[in-house]
Amino acid sequence: MTIDQKLNVVPFISVDHMMKLVLKVGIDTFLIELAATIEEDFRRWPAFDKTPRVASHSHEGVIELMPTSDGTLYGFKYVNGHPKNTRQGRQTVTAFGVLSDVGNGYPMLLSEMTILTALRTAATSAVAAKFLARSGSRTMAIIGNGAQSEFQARAFKALLGTDKLRLFDIDPSATRKCARNLEGLGFTIVECGSVEEAVEGADIVTTVTADKQYATILSDNHVGPGVHINAVGGDCPGKTELSKDILLRSDIFVEYPPQTRIEGEIQQLPSDHAVTEVWQVITGEAVGRRNDGQITLFDSVGFAIEDFSALRYVRAKIAELNMFEELDLLADPDDPRDLYGMLLRCEKKLSAV
Repeated sequence: MTIDQKLNVVPFISVDHMMKLVLKVGIDTFLIELAATIEEDFRRWPAFDKTPRVASHSHEGVIELMPTSDGTLYGFKYVNGHPKNTRQGRQTVTAFGVLSDVGNGYPMLLSEMTILTALRTAATSAVAAKFLARSGSRTMAIIGNGAQSEFQARAFKALLGTDKLRLFDIDPSATRKCARNLEGLGFTIVECGSVEEAVEGADIVTTVTADKQYATILSDNHVGPGVHINAVGGDCPGKTELSKDILLRSDIFVEYPPQTRIEGEIQQLPSDHAVTEVWQVITGEAVGRRNDGQITLFDSVGFAIEDFSALRYVRAKIAELNMFEELDLLADPDDPRDLYGMLLRCEKKLSAV
């Protein structure tokens, strides 16, 4: 059976299926192919509906919906961000997503997106760095060694050949965890005791912390000429990681300005501060890195088109590998106008038992 044969069945990718799918494809291959799909969709950016994500903020965290459509397919992601969760043995970020057919409105895929979001975030970071970092960048500092750190390391190595890591987290056990998880994968890893030590000699600095607050994880004196900054952790109002002075020295690249100005590092700057959209650099409509001394900053908050790309990629993969469950999600009466009759028939079957 293919995934298109039953009208009432929606392919469902559980966490178990997602893990097995990623491992069947291979983590590096998955990241490379996912990055290619993301880049492909960035190249047709104007074709998509775009809106800042719909967010419900509380003191404890945020719950968001992230929708988009290219006119043929529609996708959305439900995602939360609750930094306190780790203290309760829960994930800071969890997510699921849906991909639908615009022509009839039927869902075509329901998928876990906690693991998939980690993969798509890392793949998007590497795609941006491919166009913004100095050629031959081999050394990356990762500030914040939580759930996203290994994915970032794997994506940058797979796409850019970045194989020297300098790790720092305020929790040394997180750094040890990250280093342990990446053992034997061709990295040279240095576990650092401070941000200053971590950024020493780094071509790329990735900040990926979780605290929901204005913070200065990276100070101006931490950033020398030519560095590419991959700012991942600042992703909601009131949460930043970089000193404002760094922003004023950098050329800033973003996904979707109306969203990033609310949620990203640039919420610290005037609303008319010049930024460049990454898709324009990828298509050649704008200049990215001009010289080796330029500081480039990817102010990454995550955008719905990246999730759309991830769902599109996964659907193609499960069709190829037949890795999904059948979810009885859609009512399919014999007569589309007789939904009540479908309920009556079910009642008769129950009465006959």
